[in-house]
Amino acid sequence: MKIGVSSCLLGNMCRYDGAHARDQFIVKTLQKYFEFVPYCPEKIIFSTPREAIRLVEIDNKINVITSNTKKDVTKELEDISIKCAKQIQDDELCGFILKSKSPTCGMERVKVYQETNTPSEKKGVGLFAKQIQERYPLLPLEEEGRLNDAWLRENFLMQIFAYKHIFEFLKTSPSFKDLVQFHTSYKYLIYAKSHAAYKKLGNIVANHDKKELEIVLEEYKLAFLESLSLKGSISNTYNVLLHIYGYFKKLISKDEKDEILESIDDFKEEIIPLIAVIKLLKLYAKRFDIQYLITQKFLNPYPKELALRSSVKAYK
Repeated sequence: MKIGVSSCLLGNMCRYDGAHARDQFIVKTLQKYFEFVPYCPEKIIFSTPREAIRLVEIDNKINVITSNTKKDVTKELEDISIKCAKQIQDDELCGFILKSKSPTCGMERVKVYQETNTPSEKKGVGLFAKQIQERYPLLPLEEEGRLNDAWLRENFLMQIFAYKHIFEFLKTSPSFKDLVQFHTSYKYLIYAKSHAAYKKLGNIVANHDKKELEIVLEEYKLAFLESLSLKGSISNTYNVLLHIYGYFKKLISKDEKDEILESIDDFKEEIIPLIAVIKLLKLYAKRFDIQYLITQKFLNPYPKELALRSSVKAYK
């Protein structure tokens, strides 16, 4: 599985000062699961080390200006950013991690300066990041700094694995039956993000208007990717946990019921992490061989070794 990464985050010495910005979570944890494709538009057209560049607002237009010589390099950087963004499709990436605050790669809140000596404002978007957002609005995209937030990290990596899965699924030339099976396996994962999104996907699969399979698959792909970009919430996840509990509540003792419900409530109150409840529910799903639950992506969205659900802060 390939994801794009701003090259400096991998430890490559391509920053303007000849240094790197190696991110430990990326190089020590994520590299066990992903193949990294490094990107650095600046390094392609500028030497290293080099002058720093900054976003400058001139006549209500954002330009890229070198910090010392005040040279306008907007055109060069725009052209190479477009070229690199086009490469993403050829590389078949499942996601991208960008360098925060960068005038090239920053997704948001990049400093924008004025021509006069006035304070900068954190309102800009890096030129390369902007090209990615415009060309691939549904590609999983995050900055390394935001991945320090357990909630954003869990949502981002869940999105990447599901993103890869939908495209692998579509390559198999699926039938309507296959689509129903795929959709069913994602029921609770989507439900935990948005009930409205799940309902929309369900209507597409139901195909009440008897559309051709190719049309249905394209509509489903877009709606599925849109739903993946939504962030999960404690309240929606709490409802999903209760739904799953409902499958075996008549098969277990009162003490077992109380234990499960107490765990679900503890998750809601942010006392215990989601993984503690998941392990309990998976235990009962296997005990009673409830295949519908065992195949739910909500219970197994990514490798457990990533431990993304082990923090109470992974849900909001």
